[in-house]
Amino acid sequence: MKNVIATDKAPAAIGPYSQAIEVNGMVYTSGIIPVDPATGEIPQGAAAQADRVFKSMSALLDAAGTSMKNVVKTTVFIKNMDDFAAINEVYAKYFPEPFPARSCIEVARIPKDVLLEAEAIATK
Repeated sequence: MKNVIATDKAPAAIGPYSQAIEVNGMVYTSGIIPVDPATGEIPQGAAAQADRVFKSMSALLDAAGTSMKNVVKTTVFIKNMDDFAAINEVYAKYFPEPFPARSCIEVARIPKDVLLEAEAIATK
């Protein structure tokens, strides 16, 4: 049985998907973009956008009854690989060791033309 996870502390879904789904003790987030859920604003710059994404991810995982320390896999989509170092520095502040497995992919375009989007898989 799958359970829908939702919180107003992360950006609302802008399409036919859930913010996150829990199945058999695993939580799968949808891609999270750097939209401030309270204001709808998008911060400027890769580091600020990364911080907003991982704040929202943390809040979503908290709503699911888990946390960033239980993340086993992330996927980070970035618009420009030149932003990798700035995003990576912020990423390291949110994930404790042992770090989750990760894929990082440069993509042509992300919704709302933001600089990154990230998703995670976590245990409960």
